[in-house]
Amino acid sequence: MPDMPLPDGVTLESGEDPQEVAEALAADVARFLVQRLERAGRASLVVSGGSTPLPFFRALSQVDLDWSRVDVLLADERWVPEGDPASNTTLVRENLLQNKAADANFLSLKQVGATPEEGLPRVRSALAGLKLPLDVLILGMGNDGHTASLFPDAPELPEAMDLESRDLVLAMNPPSQAQQRITLTRPVLAGARYTALHLKGNDKLDTLAAAMARPEAIMAMPVRAFLKPGLKVFWSP
Repeated sequence: MPDMPLPDGVTLESGEDPQEVAEALAADVARFLVQRLERAGRASLVVSGGSTPLPFFRALSQVDLDWSRVDVLLADERWVPEGDPASNTTLVRENLLQNKAADANFLSLKQVGATPEEGLPRVRSALAGLKLPLDVLILGMGNDGHTASLFPDAPELPEAMDLESRDLVLAMNPPSQAQQRITLTRPVLAGARYTALHLKGNDKLDTLAAAMARPEAIMAMPVRAFLKPGLKVFWSP
């Protein structure tokens, strides 16, 4: 297990096997969703894209719960068509919304529009029924310290990180990225009842350590905004 100091209230679960860690995360998320569904009519599950969560998606898709009452959406998305290799919407449909989770209600961040700015009204309409606060949020992290599409070099970052913002989603255009993006904003993400950071690789531990060492660096390393009590970090090499 990595030996690193953690902020107060942040826990770390680690293992040498990525599959084992993914299954542990899936079990923890499932327990929380079951508890929420005992108290509420619906529950929300916000996930992140990329290759790291694939075993988590597949494990969670096999969990027995009332998926018809679960709203699933991405924390962010690249503005590309479904079916594009860069589409996380396709990734979620093919790996999470399968098996028992096929009954979940998917709220897509990718709507009609040549640009995310053009598509924003339709995205907001698609999310109109989403209840806040979010129930479960699974974040990833890049080596630049971004999470969701909160990129340090995005000109829209100050607006997306503003805790007073009333925007649910914003278009993001980071010069470092090949595609335009759309993301849930910091206040929406930060309000989640359950938040996990799912990481893989020693490089991610280095990035996490750098973010923890710079509490003032929220704009330079936006993931820092989520390193707060209650966060659960799931890591494997």
